[in-house]
Amino acid sequence: MKINDIKELSIQINLNGLSFCILNKTENTIEFLKTVPFDQKSTPTEILNHLKAELSSNTVFSEDFNAVLVIHQNELATLVPEELYNAEHKADYLKFNSKILRNDFITEDTISANNSVNVYVPYVNINNYIFETFGEFVYKHASSVLINSHLQHLETVDEPIVFININKNTVEVVVTKENKLQLFNNFEYHSKEDFIYYILFVFEQLKLDTETTLVKLSGHINLGDELYVILYTYIRHVNFIEKQYEFSIATGIDNRYLHHHFLILNSF
Repeated sequence: MKINDIKELSIQINLNGLSFCILNKTENTIEFLKTVPFDQKSTPTEILNHLKAELSSNTVFSEDFNAVLVIHQNELATLVPEELYNAEHKADYLKFNSKILRNDFITEDTISANNSVNVYVPYVNINNYIFETFGEFVYKHASSVLINSHLQHLETVDEPIVFININKNTVEVVVTKENKLQLFNNFEYHSKEDFIYYILFVFEQLKLDTETTLVKLSGHINLGDELYVILYTYIRHVNFIEKQYEFSIATGIDNRYLHHHFLILNSF
């Protein structure tokens, strides 16, 4: 490792856990990858305390980073076509889909892959702390990263594909057809029955065939898990997402389950 290596840090913020990833751009290698799950859903204040503890307890975070990205992963987001978007109505777009407070800070990401604007509420206390700790940084919503990654790397196929990214108690669903976004949604679940209900609801609403539609999984799910088993009970074609990254994974990082870290690995 050279002193002048160019490094980028991504931090994924979820009320159910944190993830960290460091890309050494000079070596073109992911050299640090870690997920910290919580026993129960936390508040933004509790998340900040967890984040402070994690950043102070590991020397890798004391290095100089050329870029820092924070990924806010929550349900407080909605997509608006770019041609219809008016920045003065941010709260109006969001309040139809999400429960927001009068004093919530609302911002947006531009998703160039499908000319849309993602309006969302970031964790402001996290942003303030990251700025104090690292200086200038960039932040995005998790759904912006997911949608961009799926649309930019799609093979040319006419058939619909359902991408399911699974977190503890939440699941994000991206549906594409003919290389265009058909649906993005986020659901909270507390049992495997909740989980399959929402997935089958998506299939029903979009009139997708459970016998022919391809499902690709990422996030915290493995072969034989109860969520996998119930998915495969109702849907025929269920696969884990496979992607060839342009960077390598350092020795010492378990690369057998890279689909667990799909979101943060696609943030670079």
